[in-house]
Amino acid sequence: MSSVYLSTAYLAPVQYYCKLISYGSVAMEANENYPKQTYRNRCMIAAANGIQTLSIPIESPKTEKCPTKDIRISEHGNWRHIHWHALVSAYGMSPFFEYYEDDFAPFYHQKYHYLFDFNERLQLTICELLDIHPNIKYTTEYLPEVANDFRTTICPRHPADDNSFHPQPYYQVFREKHGFIPNLSIVDLLFNMGPEATIILVKS
Repeated sequence: MSSVYLSTAYLAPVQYYCKLISYGSVAMEANENYPKQTYRNRCMIAAANGIQTLSIPIESPKTEKCPTKDIRISEHGNWRHIHWHALVSAYGMSPFFEYYEDDFAPFYHQKYHYLFDFNERLQLTICELLDIHPNIKYTTEYLPEVANDFRTTICPRHPADDNSFHPQPYYQVFREKHGFIPNLSIVDLLFNMGPEATIILVKS
């Protein structure tokens, strides 16, 4: 099977995890110049009032061009407490939040210096909970043109067409209020569907 190129992502969307299970290997981009306003440091969840964006603050790079792997997390604004409170508020009543709560809580109490490290440790935990085992290798140089490149197309602001992604509806806590919201963070799928989350990923 072919390889796919992905960027690191914070609690990445369902579309992203579909790529993790659809390709034989994953080239995780570590050497790109860090772009702003992407899933690298933000995710979207379904809260009581609709879609809520959670963003990890980062320290401003000392140079204009800084590799993603060197981006440091800022301690500004008590973001860990805010994010964890948001997850509890949004998913505390979901069917599987209590089942997975102890797997996620430590990430919001332990400090990580680098965004890349934090994202990858969190993703590893999620993959274990989903019982998926992507073959991930980290890039050693940035290649601007590669096949199956989703490093910039899986994006919150300007989502590109992806003919291979067909989001399947599933139970969401606030679905009766807001309707089904597709392609939210993987935690939305995991907390709402539990072990069946992987089935939704395969169908999507």
